Amino acid sequence: MQKIALVLFDGARLFDTAVVDEVWGARSGPGAELRKCAETKDPVRLTGGAVLTPERGFSWLRTADLVFVPGLADVDARPSPALLAALRSAHRAGAQVAGLCLGAFVLGAAGLLDDRPASTHWRFTTELARRHPRAHVDPGVLYTGADGVWTSAGVAAGIDLCLHLVRLAQGADAAAAIARSMVTAPFRSGGQAQFITAPTPPPGDEPLAAVRERALRELRRPLTVAELAGWASMSERTFARRFVAETGTTPLRWLLDQRIARAQQLLERSALPVAEIASCCGFGSAVSFRQHFTRQVGVAPSRYRADFRPAITS
Repeated sequence: MQKIALVLFDGARLFDTAVVDEVWGARSGPGAELRKCAETKDPVRLTGGAVLTPERGFSWLRTADLVFVPGLADVDARPSPALLAALRSAHRAGAQVAGLCLGAFVLGAAGLLDDRPASTHWRFTTELARRHPRAHVDPGVLYTGADGVWTSAGVAAGIDLCLHLVRLAQGADAAAAIARSMVTAPFRSGGQAQFITAPTPPPGDEPLAAVRERALRELRRPLTVAELAGWASMSERTFARRFVAETGTTPLRWLLDQRIARAQQLLERSALPVAEIASCCGFGSAVSFRQHFTRQVGVAPSRYRADFRPAITS
């Protein structure tokens, strides 16, 4: 049973609290225990006039595996000293701490962003970097994290971070099932851009969508930007520019993300040897696969399989 703490405070964004409740509440099933925590048991007023009643005090954060901090409605609001102390204490006790959107400012005030990567809504990344110069603020990514401290960009990026943390805790299949039930994208990597130039292509003009579909069918073999550009009848330069504009990431980064996602599924669902999975997913060697997988997922393929072995069906 994974213990999840959702921090409540006056002026927190209702959307962010709802995202955590959606992903880690009933949809995560019996594998997670979600509790709403605040400084006192008094009702907490969120944005839009919504009122929630806490179930636990801040002391519960020290027992949690994962602590979520929703965004601030007012970036200039000052988090209470009790909240900041509780977050520091929870992280020291081993909890992962995640700040959604402007919740990054709360983590920064607690000193948890020092010498770590950080993100927030693109409109406030400059201010986050100004207030917390020791944080490594990346203004473009959807979410990022290190040493058990996570932050996400605005609004929907909070869903992406929550699903990523489900993947790490319960496996890719569990995250995909939650995404399906929420009717949202099952996998957007943290390195994807916060916004893209052309979110929807003109009607009847979707050559790159067809390229991506074909690439997914042919992940087993090496694929180059030149080959993908040829499928789209474009020069490499034009193809790369259009790809980033449509997806928010580069062709090679997108391919790597899809190879890793496919590998996670195979590790969970099959008993194939790691070397064979590496080949099925288009990695040049088992060594290269292990390096990329460990860097992106945070654990080696063998450890990932051991963690989620109950999901293997063959």
